[in-house]
Amino acid sequence: MIPLSSPDIGDAEIAAVVEVLRGARLSLGPKLDEFEHAMASYVGITHAVGVSSGTAGLHLALNALDIGPGDEVILPSFTFVAAANAVLYQRAVPVFADIDPQSLNLDPVRVEKAITPRTRAILVVHTFGQPADLTALLDLAKQHRLKVIEDACEALGSEYRGRKVGGIGDVGVFSFYPNKPITMGEGGVLVTNDDALAAKVRALRNQGRDSTDNWLRHSMLGYNYRLPEINCALGIEQLKRIEWIIAHREALARRYCEMMREICPEIELPVQLPNVRVSRFAFVVKLPRATARQKIMNHLAAQGIGCRDYFPAIHTMPLYSSYARPQNSLYVTQDICTRTLALPFFNRLTDDEMREVCHALRNS
Repeated sequence: MIPLSSPDIGDAEIAAVVEVLRGARLSLGPKLDEFEHAMASYVGITHAVGVSSGTAGLHLALNALDIGPGDEVILPSFTFVAAANAVLYQRAVPVFADIDPQSLNLDPVRVEKAITPRTRAILVVHTFGQPADLTALLDLAKQHRLKVIEDACEALGSEYRGRKVGGIGDVGVFSFYPNKPITMGEGGVLVTNDDALAAKVRALRNQGRDSTDNWLRHSMLGYNYRLPEINCALGIEQLKRIEWIIAHREALARRYCEMMREICPEIELPVQLPNVRVSRFAFVVKLPRATARQKIMNHLAAQGIGCRDYFPAIHTMPLYSSYARPQNSLYVTQDICTRTLALPFFNRLTDDEMREVCHALRNS
């Protein structure tokens, strides 16, 4: 078996988790503080707030920005469904804009066409770790007085013009699910330079208890989005290796591309755009048009090779079909989502395994 992804957990991570289990604090303890400070320092931002997942972080970002019923949030349809779900949690309206065919991120031209008097925010996803065109999107946000939320759940360590993504907009969110370059098992973090917003998020994640409340007093409606000490211990150790992991995964991606060009020249490979550093979350290729993707996936699965159709378009899902607006054409999304294929990609992937994947893809 060659899995689609696999977490990379070492002895240091295991020892750190065991140390927490032998201690007295399992929640809201010193490991949370240490992890938050490490994340804030790494991203280059004032505040980092640990939460139970990337989804929870996106929800709290929208909540803390006072985005609510009837407000419109522009986002891509070509992304994981959590981004749109977070919008609905606030009873806001997801407005899908089309993507750029190279970066697979929001196309600023299409975003501008999707703006209405009810638009409150742009939820920018850095898809597969590829930074979005933040210069153009931030300019649009400034012109129309919109907030920018960076969904950097797949992009820890990615950089746009020398700055780490997640820390460039009003608020950013990262995820540490097991398929990410570094993992906490489950967990996420919200980052911002806004003191008031960070304080509000800290209260919201802990059942609405703010810094002036006592143990059983809660000033606002909140949630149980706390991040346990065990997860933080794991995250602290993983974060120490992040730069090596980014460099190693970049080397793996380059080698993959070399093999693909040699063995499967018809496959469209991930692009390298100027002025960015990509922290590669996944290795996603584009199949030629009119290719029977499901047949290929079935063949790879029969060979014991993990693969997935990243991403199905959100606006084609029953819950979201009514939010697709004819005037906001999604032609690129509709094309791309039928041709993308995620192939095995993880820290310990070997040359022999990559070559096996390439040959299986060619023979499918």
